[in-house]
Amino acid sequence: MIMPNEISASEKQSVSVLDLLLKTEAEAAALVNDAQLEADRRIHDNEEKNRLSFDEKIKNEIQKQELNLKVEKEKINSLYENALNDYRNEIKNITSDENRFFDLLNKYLNQKPGKENDAQ
Repeated sequence: MIMPNEISASEKQSVSVLDLLLKTEAEAAALVNDAQLEADRRIHDNEEKNRLSFDEKIKNEIQKQELNLKVEKEKINSLYENALNDYRNEIKNITSDENRFFDLLNKYLNQKPGKENDAQ
């Protein structure tokens, strides 16, 4: 029977190899953890950068569309005012011939039934 303090050279070498493997695995785990932390940091930084860029683009597009809306409203209002003024001028320039109107009205009202077309 081998006593605990009587470890053979091959057993010492096996223990040494196992210690080296455990140390290497611990270092690899630390490297993977550091890499994951760095990846998380970069992802967060890029997400923040992209969000700020997106917000800026949206803000600019909103301003652009509001300006376009204002310009289009002004064009439409101008067209409306011009059309309304043209209509008002057209109405002002219409002359009425009241005597002819009343003559036609009397002729129509005084005609005999069946002779509606004569009033024109």
